[in-house]
Amino acid sequence: MPAERIPASLPVAAARRRRLRADQARQLADLLRHQILSGGFPRGVLPLEDVIAADYRASRNAVRQALDLLRVEQLVERKAGVGTVVVCEKYPHRLDRLQGLAETLHEHGRVTNEVRTVGPVSAPGPVARRLGLPEHTDVLCIERLRRLDGLPLSLDLSYLPMDVGGDLLGCDLENTDVFRLLETLTGGPLGHAEITLEAVNADAHSAAVLEAPRGSAVLMLERLTHLPDGRPVDLEFIRFRGDRITMSGVLRRHSV
Repeated sequence: MPAERIPASLPVAAARRRRLRADQARQLADLLRHQILSGGFPRGVLPLEDVIAADYRASRNAVRQALDLLRVEQLVERKAGVGTVVVCEKYPHRLDRLQGLAETLHEHGRVTNEVRTVGPVSAPGPVARRLGLPEHTDVLCIERLRRLDGLPLSLDLSYLPMDVGGDLLGCDLENTDVFRLLETLTGGPLGHAEITLEAVNADAHSAAVLEAPRGSAVLMLERLTHLPDGRPVDLEFIRFRGDRITMSGVLRRHSV
């Protein structure tokens, strides 16, 4: 007797249902993540699964999958007798203001810097070009591990022209933002900065210094800061622990 044929449409329909459930879980996780990061659960405890399902009109399976996604991100965990609780705080970093890290996070704790490298180096070609210098010109190189209340937050690598950055060698780089020091040395405010933000995998060095798993995603912020006259003075490559920082800003659309 020949085997009963399974309509080809059945596996496709089942796969589509699984995809729709996964999509719903991902979308729900995005909404819950926003609630967590914006303080929407002030006691740090999420509602029960059936309450979340009712509030967001989602299935119980989608709620469980969404909470699993947040647990993988180490934002929440399940505690017996309590429920799902928030276990990781992310700190807001504004992208519409030109500020140093201590200025940005002053409401959240004290930023300190472990100076790992400081001194003149021969500028690699791309660095020299970005700073408007001849290739192989000496620049000041500074690498710092930034901590918030002792917690590793970012690994910053900065390049500055020696005529501006050289005076930083005698400054308190452990407790003061470079931006604030530059403004003191130049006698006026900085101008503007060009930024690029992307996710990259942590290399062995960055992971070890940031105390993050090797290969985990980190937020890479590349920032070129200029003086008011347009001269570039500070090229930075900043690796943030993605599980401890969130980027935000206000963008306005102007009619052409």
